[in-house]
Amino acid sequence: MPQIRPITDMRNTTEMSNLCHAKREPIFITKNGYGDMVVMSIETYDEMLDTATTDAAIAEAEQELGRDGKLYDAREELRALRGKHIG
Repeated sequence: MPQIRPITDMRNTTEMSNLCHAKREPIFITKNGYGDMVVMSIETYDEMLDTATTDAAIAEAEQELGRDGKLYDAREELRALRGKHIG
C-alpha cells in the first residue's frame, strides 16, 4: 500500500529517510490535500531506473521483431561475433 504523507512530515528528515529505506517504495507527499511530490531512497530510484531501462529494451526488441519478423539464435550470433572480432 503506498505511503501518503503531508508535507509537514518532511520537517523530520531522519524519520522520512528511515521510512524511505524501510519501505523501499516511493512516498507520496501532499500539500494542501493534493499530490505535490514523491520521495524515495536512492536504491529504490536506481531499481526503478533499471526496470525502466529493461522495459524499454524489451519494447524495442518487440518492435524490431514486429518490423523484421526475424529471430536470431544468441549462441550463433555470439559465435559469429567472436570469430569476427577475436579471431
